[in-house]
Amino acid sequence: MFLVEKMEENGFMDGIKYAVFTDKSIRLLGNNQYTSNVESGSTRTGIKHWVELFFGVKVISMNSHRLPGKGRRMGPMGHTMHYKRMIITLQPGYSIPPLRKKRT
Repeated sequence: MFLVEKMEENGFMDGIKYAVFTDKSIRLLGNNQYTSNVESGSTRTGIKHWVELFFGVKVISMNSHRLPGKGRRMGPMGHTMHYKRMIITLQPGYSIPPLRKKRT
């Protein structure tokens, strides 16, 4: 269980921020692909191991890309944080229960 201890030390247990529910992500659910935003510093292998351990599923592949931060004009000028979006493909027969939605 060295891997689980190391993942908890590095904060990978909090890696997934929230699930993404857009038209494209809902369409991908039919292909057994799940979309979620994760911490920008998390790695693909760390998220893969965390998903497999926590949900008890088998991950085939993962695609990721970084989304740019948006400009902010209220208060101090600046921008929001960058974040990473992961598309996780599972083996047929496995599924992930709905993840929590981001509060608006």
